[in-house]
Amino acid sequence: MVNAAASRLGVRSGMTVSAAHGLTAPLRVHGRDASAERATLDRLAAWAGQFTSMVSLMPPQALLLEVEGSRRLFGGLDRLREGVRQGLAELGYHARLALAPTPLGAAWLARAGGEPCITDRDALVGALSALPLACLDLPGKARDALAAMGVQRLGECLRLPRDGLARRLGPELVRRFDRALGRHPDPRPAFVAPPVFNARLLLPAPLDNAEALLFPLRRLLLELSGFLKSRALGAQSLRFDLHHPKAATTGLALDLVAPSCDAQHLTALLRERLERVILPEPVEEVALASTALRPAAARNLDFFAPARSPREARVLLLERLQVRLGRQAIHGLEAVAEHRPERAWRYVDPGTSGGKAVFSNRPLWLLPEPVRLVMQQDRLILDGVLSLGRERERIESGWWDGQDVARDYFIARNPRGACFWIFRELTAGGGWFLHGIFS
Repeated sequence: MVNAAASRLGVRSGMTVSAAHGLTAPLRVHGRDASAERATLDRLAAWAGQFTSMVSLMPPQALLLEVEGSRRLFGGLDRLREGVRQGLAELGYHARLALAPTPLGAAWLARAGGEPCITDRDALVGALSALPLACLDLPGKARDALAAMGVQRLGECLRLPRDGLARRLGPELVRRFDRALGRHPDPRPAFVAPPVFNARLLLPAPLDNAEALLFPLRRLLLELSGFLKSRALGAQSLRFDLHHPKAATTGLALDLVAPSCDAQHLTALLRERLERVILPEPVEEVALASTALRPAAARNLDFFAPARSPREARVLLLERLQVRLGRQAIHGLEAVAEHRPERAWRYVDPGTSGGKAVFSNRPLWLLPEPVRLVMQQDRLILDGVLSLGRERERIESGWWDGQDVARDYFIARNPRGACFWIFRELTAGGGWFLHGIFS
């Protein structure tokens, strides 16, 4: 394979390496890695499942997508092809998209170059007849025999007697032509995506800037997004591994509040996370794995509704705060059936639906520790003299765990109208304390 830059300098496929170096001294030659190519093709097949339920592999470098059932879903063939094209471009691939009534016909047309869109079988016969035999990926023996007979295009081959062609080159070649033309069925095995997502990407050059890793990692996130959409799933947890030449692997984790398959949202979270990463040395390879997959939540869409519902907006905000500040810094609160105020709540994961408050006449703002109030001439002072309400709440509880309390709580106000929650200690020593503030 020759890239565009080498092709402009005159390098061609099939040329010897020494001849290519004679054209351009700084030429870089890379050996093919068959296992890496197959892994890439598998990942692309899993990604392409978002466009159709039927994807087949055609190694080493082709995918077959059956799109007849998807054309209405995506608004027609043109919009469907544009979606596939744009998605592949975002992944960094250059592809030739050919559409035909038969899988083999589409593959041959794509190999010939151009991007025809043929939906009629009669038109398919004409398009395939013009193809040179080099585009048909024929066995070497059949290709040489046809070349010796002066046959250069498929149309010329089709005009030969079928029986004679089958005797000389084998019946399989004739059946192959029939499958391409739609005269015989051509069933293809469906690609089955793996149960979890796991992908690696070797970088073209080591990167020593953590924020620069966002570009290759976004490519993996786009692959993950297609994989999840094809199966109506969302990722709850992501694991990134940054491989260094000598140092130990740097691991990054993204734990989400709700499952997501939105590549844009996941990229924004990763950007926040990378800002706090210090690399021990340059990164030469990145990997992404997601094993915690959950069914994606379905929702009805309204024509006049915003792009995201209020609940979705809250989830996105929580996740961005967790990535920026740390998971341990963001909590939810849940009421607990407990009379002692300092034990009547607990931390929970954000978004968790907790119990309802048992006591409605208590403030939401409790001080970390009760503060002793000043007494002057038997009057309580807090920015002025406090006046107590008539209602009193007595709490005597906790004897079973050694943290027992005995208190009388009152709602008090000062001359400025501020409202406080205070209590009088009923045990030995007594005293008045401020415990909470009403809004």
